[in-house]
Amino acid sequence: MDYGYANARIRGMHSRLLDRKGYEALLVQPDIPAMVTELGKTPYKAEIEEGTVLYPGIRGIEYALRKNLATTFRKVQGLLAGSDAEIFVRIFVSRYDIHNLKTIIRGIHIHISPEEITECLIPAGTISSALLNELLKQGDVRGVVDLLATWDVIYTRPLTAHMKEYAETGSLSSLEYALDLFHYENSKKTLTGKTADHKLMQSILAAEIDSVNIKTALKMNREGISPEESAQYFLPGGTHLPLKLYRKLVAAPSIGEAVSVLQGTSYEFLVSLPLQSLANAEISLIEKEMDRYLVRKGASLYHSEPLGGVLCIGYLFEKQNEVTNIRIIGRFKTAMISDADVEETLLYV
Repeated sequence: MDYGYANARIRGMHSRLLDRKGYEALLVQPDIPAMVTELGKTPYKAEIEEGTVLYPGIRGIEYALRKNLATTFRKVQGLLAGSDAEIFVRIFVSRYDIHNLKTIIRGIHIHISPEEITECLIPAGTISSALLNELLKQGDVRGVVDLLATWDVIYTRPLTAHMKEYAETGSLSSLEYALDLFHYENSKKTLTGKTADHKLMQSILAAEIDSVNIKTALKMNREGISPEESAQYFLPGGTHLPLKLYRKLVAAPSIGEAVSVLQGTSYEFLVSLPLQSLANAEISLIEKEMDRYLVRKGASLYHSEPLGGVLCIGYLFEKQNEVTNIRIIGRFKTAMISDADVEETLLYV
């Protein structure tokens, strides 16, 4: 397919992403109302006006960000209808299905209110907002899975297969692993082409799988799970983290020593993280660095093939990062955290 028209439209959308001056204009605002006014001067204007009517303060901003992101993803998918790139976008947005289902299941499992769960959802995947709202009304995890089955949603099968284990153990690990495995296996089956675009997408997918495996292995290490038991949660299909290395991560005597196992791989940048944090088993810092690595890698697709079908994926990574940055600014401003600390947390790609 000739991506000339679609890529030209996406480049136009890319030109409207916030640059450093745009972020600085948000950072210098003294409070949330002033930040809302500033956002009203950006491409978020329509959603900000709607969000601040529906919700006060930071909740209005977060509503606007979620809606803008979902609208943007649908627009890009529409531009690429019928092409390989539409498949790439579908794989990209299906990550939000997994995020949303895990969030709902976790929230209901630990009895968080539907309102609080809603604030963590990103309705940008293939599951409609209407169904997400109905899932939030369920009283338990069984009800969520049953409703997915009623709506004939593809994620029913992996969840149903692990419901017995969940009922017996009360642990969500097997359900969450089932969702990840289903998502990545489906995506790999879709990305079997030999074109440059397919190879770039395969590389991104493999890095995502490695990232999930590293995060899982470190959690297992912290919780003292044996390498043998943890192996059941290993996702096949990564590039730089085979099962043997995954087991070493789990078996290491400490988080710091576990990370050192990654020396010589694409993830050795984790070894340079502050040792004190690693000694204290603060794996959230490691997870954050892995997320930043994936965003940079994904965003680089925007510049890799100017005429190809993955330019859109690079843009979507950048758009997702922009929304994350604005959310960080809003939340930190609400918590009265200094602008210098906020800026240090932002990721510029």
